[in-house]
Amino acid sequence: MSSIEDKLFLVKFKPDDRTHLIVDQDHCKECKGRPCTMFCPAQVYHWDETEQKILVAYEGCIECGSCRIGCPDLLLEWRYPRGGFGVQYKFG
Repeated sequence: MSSIEDKLFLVKFKPDDRTHLIVDQDHCKECKGRPCTMFCPAQVYHWDETEQKILVAYEGCIECGSCRIGCPDLLLEWRYPRGGFGVQYKFG
């Protein structure tokens, strides 16, 4: 059985120099449990305890939209990457 990591290895990314994922950092500090760090299949979001903020590895976003519906407080804004950037699936 393949893991998510095995399947993500098949995906090609063309990262932009600016993010398409906008996080409301001030409110994320107060968000209980920080669910975005748990539901993203590509593990794009990570809570940094030292800096007290969400780190966003937007370059690895698979554009599934989970963050758009998974954040209970709507602290994330997801936009399509600019044309020519983002995820490029090999098999569909």
